[in-house]
Amino acid sequence: MIIESAVFVKSAADMKGCPDEKKAEYAFIGRSNVGKSSLINFLTGAKGLAKTSSTPGKTRLINYFLINDCWFIVDLPGLGYAKISKKVREEFEKKIKSYLSRRKQLLCTFLLIDVRHAPLPTDLELMQWMAENELPFVIVFTKTDKLSKTELHKNITKYKQELLKSWESLPAFFYTSTLQKTGREEILGFIEETNKLLV
Repeated sequence: MIIESAVFVKSAADMKGCPDEKKAEYAFIGRSNVGKSSLINFLTGAKGLAKTSSTPGKTRLINYFLINDCWFIVDLPGLGYAKISKKVREEFEKKIKSYLSRRKQLLCTFLLIDVRHAPLPTDLELMQWMAENELPFVIVFTKTDKLSKTELHKNITKYKQELLKSWESLPAFFYTSTLQKTGREEILGFIEETNKLLV
């Protein structure tokens, strides 16, 4: 897929503020500091489109980016941000789950995982919730350049083994590094093929 245009459209505090358009949407979600904004900028080829920050948890709104004037990347608030109150965190989770379960335009959610870390309860719980609600999602391992090939294989194997403890089959996986420029074609190809299902 060739990205000809990528523009920020709007931010929404909740689902009520999301665009009325019926264009396909692909949500990107992950724990704070997983590299979500960097990945969105890498995929679109538009440096600075999604705002990156050294401060975890900066994304507090549902951000919409229109791609090629025909589908949206939706940047969701980061999960598990430690420096916010329990009440605010619960409000975030409620907002996110409302969007994921009720947004009819949403075709797939990309759950970003920092490949350096062991499976975290927050991520596993979200996967289980999406599976129980029959919501399509794929897993995107980020920051693969931070590990050696041996460490990378070891961590990914551990992750898959953990999921297979409670899953009969695994979701699709993508492996990305914004520094080494890997994973872009695979993700955009997946989106392109999914968009064809709407024709």
